[in-house]
Amino acid sequence: QVQLQESGPGLVKPSQTLSLTCTASGGSITTDRYYWSWIRQSLGKGLEWMGAIAWTGSTYYSPTLKSRTSISRDTSKNQFTLQLSSVTPEDTAVYYCAGAEGLGYTERYEYDYWGQGTQVTVSS
Repeated sequence: QVQLQESGPGLVKPSQTLSLTCTASGGSITTDRYYWSWIRQSLGKGLEWMGAIAWTGSTYYSPTLKSRTSISRDTSKNQFTLQLSSVTPEDTAVYYCAGAEGLGYTERYEYDYWGQGTQVTVSS
C-alpha cells in the first residue's frame, strides 16, 4: 500500500511560485501504468485536476493551468513536485497528491492512493 505525504509552505505571496512535494512510501512512483497527480480543492468547489507525471516520467497538464504548471520527479527520493507560478489569491486551496492507473480524474474514489492534503493560502 502506497502512502503519500504532501509538504511545502502553507503561505505564498501573490506573483510568487508555489512549490509542493509529494513523498511516496510503501511503493515506487515508477510502478508500471501509474500516474501521479496533483489535485486541488478551493473552498466550496469541487476537485480540480492540475496535472500528472507518469511512471515513465512523461508529464500531462490541465489545459487551464498548463502555462503556469510544472511537475517533476526525483526517483531517488521517490518524490514528485508541483510548481505553480504567478499565483493569485484564486490559487488558495487544499492541494492533494494522488496515484491512479489513469489521469484527469476529479473524483476521489477514482484514485488508488491519496495524500492527506495541504492547505496553501495565497496572500500578501
